[in-house]
Amino acid sequence: MSEKKGDRGTHPRRATAQTVADLAGVSRSAVSRAFTPGAYLDSEKRQRILKIAADAGYQPNALAAGLKGGQSNLVAVFVGNMRSPYDSAFVGELAQALSRLRKWPILIDRTGANTDQALRELLRYPLDALILRGGSMSEEIVDRCARFGIPMISSGRPVQGPRVDNVCCRNAEGMHMMTDLLVGRGRRRFGFLGGPEEFYSSSRRRAGVLNALKKAGLELVAESPTDYSVESGCDAAVDMLSRNALDALICANDATAIGALSAARNLSLSVPDDLAIVGFDDIAMAKWPTFRLTTVRNPIDAAVDAIIELLERRLLNPGQPEKSIFINPRVIERETH
Repeated sequence: MSEKKGDRGTHPRRATAQTVADLAGVSRSAVSRAFTPGAYLDSEKRQRILKIAADAGYQPNALAAGLKGGQSNLVAVFVGNMRSPYDSAFVGELAQALSRLRKWPILIDRTGANTDQALRELLRYPLDALILRGGSMSEEIVDRCARFGIPMISSGRPVQGPRVDNVCCRNAEGMHMMTDLLVGRGRRRFGFLGGPEEFYSSSRRRAGVLNALKKAGLELVAESPTDYSVESGCDAAVDMLSRNALDALICANDATAIGALSAARNLSLSVPDDLAIVGFDDIAMAKWPTFRLTTVRNPIDAAVDAIIELLERRLLNPGQPEKSIFINPRVIERETH
């Protein structure tokens, strides 16, 4: 059978409100009222319009409807490092919370090569807000968000700017508490596995360790950076423990600590008899029987609740003063200290 001219590569056009109106023999405004809860329309006519719309594959444009009310319900989330178990769990809970609020998240991966370009493209859309989750953001993007009146919430790294609110864990305080615990248990020769230099969390957690050691009259014996991954933690710990006699190894996040536990086993070091190994975040894996990791809880639920509180507050009154909420960490004692 021969093809009709123009058939090749063509696709059916998306049904519109006018398509449904024409099929139902009603006005376009009647179609709009049929999809608007509480709008006046004869019940029989409403059901007939909805049936025709379903058969035609029509759904109202939620973005356009939202813009009529002054909001698009689109929220961009700059997601940080999705290789990190903590960041991936954080973004999962945040996405669920935004959905319950009837806000629809658009995720941007910080580790992508064209992050700034993606953000610049995204700012062409009518966003209700931009949420920054960890990592860094160029000053240009911050300025553009402020200039276009887009509310921004930074989680994990304080950012100063108009209409920029912040949620941040008290990283230094949490690591200070953990170091105090280890000193109280008689540990004296400390090593530290940090994260990437540009990560705010790593520098603040290191500061907490140093302050607590100074108070105890101690210093770090050794330290090394990692990329916050299990593999990097294992490699760095093998190197450090092969060169130094330590009795405590503090890791800037749980993934690094889990890698360090593997390194200790490979070196025939008993944890915690020969060596204490502790982390930060309290990811799900930390409580697994294999690890039973002593760590500092960086509570995701409290941080997500704070983000939602700040988002609702900012959308209700865009011109109000900037606000920062600090999340209190807590030491979780298990079996590795």
